[in-house]
Amino acid sequence: MRAQRIHPAAYGALTEALATVYWYKQDLAKFLRLRSTGHPELIAGLDFDAYKRVFADEFVDRLMADEDRYRDLTLAIMLEIAQMTAFPSLKRQSDAEKLLAQATEAVADLKVWTERLQGLLAEKAKVEAEQAQQEEREAHRRGFSEKLSELKAEFLRLETEPNRQRAGREFETFLNGLFRLFDMQPRLGYELDYEQIDGSFAFDTDDYVLEAKWWKKPAEAGQLREFNDKVRRKGKNALGLFISVKGFTSGARAAFREGTSFLTMDGTDLFCVLDDRVRLDDLLSRKKRHANETGNCYFPAHLMLDE
Repeated sequence: MRAQRIHPAAYGALTEALATVYWYKQDLAKFLRLRSTGHPELIAGLDFDAYKRVFADEFVDRLMADEDRYRDLTLAIMLEIAQMTAFPSLKRQSDAEKLLAQATEAVADLKVWTERLQGLLAEKAKVEAEQAQQEEREAHRRGFSEKLSELKAEFLRLETEPNRQRAGREFETFLNGLFRLFDMQPRLGYELDYEQIDGSFAFDTDDYVLEAKWWKKPAEAGQLREFNDKVRRKGKNALGLFISVKGFTSGARAAFREGTSFLTMDGTDLFCVLDDRVRLDDLLSRKKRHANETGNCYFPAHLMLDE
């Protein structure tokens, strides 16, 4: 949407104020040079030996001619002049009383316009804040996407790793990085007195016990029963996530079709996340909802994509 324009009369008030608040031409010339440091073209060719009003008027005309480019500078100069309360060079003149009255009136007139332009300043601040937020979101998203791409490359590397024991160990580290990317406070594998835990993470007020396997074959019902018992021995808010890259047998899925303390995830689910087709947190939320509604531990990611 096109920004609100500065009224021509406001430019006229600025010209009047510039020509009135400075008695000496060199003082006004110095002011304009300093304020135009970032835009030297504004003062290029100005005849500072001419009458103050002449080069002040030409300077303001240049501001007005390319308002979109010089809007910020114009508003800054207007605000600075409108806030002036003392005019030392005028006090030293023989007709100081008259000159001070003229300067005070010119500044007051310009101040009326700056107050009307507060909407422009508020609009500018709002746009700048929105732009900064958008840039921050884009930077975060770029960083997120880059990290997700790195994890995808690592997953593909692990898939071709000839040493499957090594791949299994590195798979746990890979999952730790994936859960960390989604702010799920992961913990690497640890041992209790009576069992080995592949890892854990927190999500949506729940703590999850993790079982992660990259076997040559799909996980079977007996392995899921062992994991189910493991999860049930934990706190009442504990849930489980059993990740089997090679999937689950039909018997394993059937065993936990009507009651489960854990969710399941396979390699296809993981790849949907790594390929940025579905977010990990959204997928877990959908799996948990499905388990709560049906008792079924199995809900593949592709069903989300088809919805």
